[in-house]
Amino acid sequence: MEHVSTKRLLLVAGRGNTELSEEIAACLGEQLGGITLSTFSNGEIYCRYGESIRGADAFIMQSHCEPINDRIMEQLIMIDAAKRASAKRITAVVPFYAYARQDRKAEGREPITARLVADLLTVAGADRVVTVDLHTGQIQGFFDFPVDHLTAVPLLARHIAENVTGEVTVVSPDAGGGKLARRYRNHLAEANIDAEQAYVDKRRPKGTQNTVEALEVVGDVAGRVCVLVDDMIDTAGTIVSAAELLRERGAVDVLVAATHGVLSGPAVERLKAAPIREVVVSNTLPIPPEKQFDGLRVVSIAPVVAEALSAVFVEGSVSEIFAGDNF
Repeated sequence: MEHVSTKRLLLVAGRGNTELSEEIAACLGEQLGGITLSTFSNGEIYCRYGESIRGADAFIMQSHCEPINDRIMEQLIMIDAAKRASAKRITAVVPFYAYARQDRKAEGREPITARLVADLLTVAGADRVVTVDLHTGQIQGFFDFPVDHLTAVPLLARHIAENVTGEVTVVSPDAGGGKLARRYRNHLAEANIDAEQAYVDKRRPKGTQNTVEALEVVGDVAGRVCVLVDDMIDTAGTIVSAAELLRERGAVDVLVAATHGVLSGPAVERLKAAPIREVVVSNTLPIPPEKQFDGLRVVSIAPVVAEALSAVFVEGSVSEIFAGDNF
């Protein structure tokens, strides 16, 4: 007996960032698959697919946004349900990968949570992960299956290029962000903006989180438009401290670009009060109305994710979409 089967694309979304999931589905010309998600009174999560998914190429989309632990668990349960329903291949689509900052032991008796989340996705039954701008690219090594690492840098750099004039310096808020700053600089060069590069020497008091001190700027910033770049803005302590130092050192304007707008705690008030003209982020995380402010610009990552998912589905190249800039 012979049977030639056809591939079936299944897009399903968790309750984290449903707006982005719907945008991705629209870009692909697909409808989101039917799925029932609910929460029991004790906090446990229930999941059931509304149709047969046997043999499907399932893409399970979930941003790890607030409440983060619930969103992670929900995605794991969705993956487990898909595996037990005989989906042929399961791809976990994670626009924002939570717990990525703890990717190594900085002090004794600490966890490595980036590896823990990778293990959870693996054990749940994922065959592949698609994510956007990991905190460090080395996190891909925590998986024993393919990871498609997408990037929002070209989109954000294009927006910056359209909104800056004069002499520009791309600034990393710490010494470890030099590679990211260089990528932004290269994209600005494609827009005929010849930018310099600099970084801020900062110190994080030992044993603390969300507390930084910007000490000095290494590079030419006086009289220039400075573009601060980072992978995420959480409480905005690092970005605001760096922006204030850049102004003290003679920068005439400061813009900020970051892929993930976490914007937790005092972030919004800090950014509104800071000497920053504009903050541009992608929509890998939902930005609720109470976190939006006049200087915030949100660029949609949906077309990029949709193109990557299409390439994965047809067994095409994802790196070609970014000309190799996604590593």
